[in-house]
Amino acid sequence: MAKEAKTNAMRILDKGKVSYEVLSYECEAFIDGMHMAEATGAPVDQSYKTIVTKGKSGQHYVLVIPIAEEIDLKKAAKAVGEKAVEMVHVKELFGLTGYVRGGCSPIGMKKQFPTILDSSAERFDKIYISGGRVGLSLCVAPSDILKVSGGTFGQIVR
Repeated sequence: MAKEAKTNAMRILDKGKVSYEVLSYECEAFIDGMHMAEATGAPVDQSYKTIVTKGKSGQHYVLVIPIAEEIDLKKAAKAVGEKAVEMVHVKELFGLTGYVRGGCSPIGMKKQFPTILDSSAERFDKIYISGGRVGLSLCVAPSDILKVSGGTFGQIVR
């Protein structure tokens, strides 16, 4: 059996000596987080999605929220110290992050952006995030995500 190719997210976790679990699932095209959780057996409440936003200042921000929740743009703006933020258009995602929709990890983007992990993650020892490509998820401690991304916790969902 061939060794699975590492993603940028996995390489950064390895470099930081961070323990993580890899979950792969069959997927032809983009699926949402709810389908990912179903495909991998990951608990929905511990599964998180990555959203890239842009503030009025022009600065980009990475927001990590539960898959079953919607982002609150006003709370997100407050968490990052902006007057307002808006989601980056999907067409801009790859050029900006190096990741595609459905495979965008908060770890290992082309450039390190300020990262906010929704404070709901604080109650879990491990959460599930995208591993850096469609069909790949990582189970990792929220504190380790913050350690390697330089992020912080914040209240960013409704």
